[in-house]
Amino acid sequence: MSSNLLNFLQSRREAIIQNPIMKQSTSQLGDIALTALAPLTWGTTYIVTTEFLPAGHPLLVAALRSLPIGLLLTLALRKLPHGIWWGRILILGTLNIGVFQALLFVAAYRLPGGVAATAGAIQPLLVVFFSWFILQERPARGTIPVAIAGFMGIALLVLGPSARLDPWGILAALAGAATMGLGTVLVKRWRPPVSLLVFTAWQLMVGGALLLPVALVVEGPFAELTPTNLQGLIYLGTVGTGLAYLLWFRGIGQLSATAVSYLGLLSPVMATLLGFFWLHQALTPLQLGGIAIIFASVLLGQKITAARSSQLRSLKEECSISYPSSL
Repeated sequence: MSSNLLNFLQSRREAIIQNPIMKQSTSQLGDIALTALAPLTWGTTYIVTTEFLPAGHPLLVAALRSLPIGLLLTLALRKLPHGIWWGRILILGTLNIGVFQALLFVAAYRLPGGVAATAGAIQPLLVVFFSWFILQERPARGTIPVAIAGFMGIALLVLGPSARLDPWGILAALAGAATMGLGTVLVKRWRPPVSLLVFTAWQLMVGGALLLPVALVVEGPFAELTPTNLQGLIYLGTVGTGLAYLLWFRGIGQLSATAVSYLGLLSPVMATLLGFFWLHQALTPLQLGGIAIIFASVLLGQKITAARSSQLRSLKEECSISYPSSL
């Protein structure tokens, strides 16, 4: 029986190697799984912030989670932008790190976490439209309804009946989602001429450098830092920021911008599950229903975008066969 099983597994392996479609599908699943680690890691930020970091310095924490790791990587790699990429890195670092983090924490100050997460969940829908106008990628059928369903799932997960709605907080959360969404699409549009690690380091350094002076003026420095605080900052800087953004930008290079944005819905799910298992917070049937809707939205979103990408590849191959470059 064991030999039959080994023969079956060997035949499946050979089939995947010989079949380019199956090989491509397996590779894409790996890309999705790696990219999903980024928002899942970002979902740990809330519990790390509340349990390990000093209170009252969200902007300073945001700067220190980005600037040191970005600066160290840039110095170690000894590579700086040149030409047009100085301006592009300034734009991308501002959108993906600096402005996004600032708006995120403004929303966190003025809104309950559930309301902020719900407003931020509009990002996949925004990325669909940004991709349409900037990348000329027409939305696939079902993309917009799935994005709306994901938004509703986040609302069920984190939005309580007593949620307080502050207009400026709502505006900050929506603007933050738009900023990160636009940055995601621009990363897809502007293919970096350097390695992914260098590209990530540049953005972290620029975004953190923009945040730091604002944080020091608005909040001032920490009164003191305990060993626990330092552990939290090291984790956020290395894993929660450096590694997470590296995986995120890698995913943007391998997948469509819309497919990547759907994975961002997993961040509030991780935050909620950590609250349940670590802080012993209750989970209601409504929240469980929200989690189910979010997972369904993420899976459907990946299926729809993968099908569209496959269609576009087939169309390009047909065109290259019909109109060879030698003609």
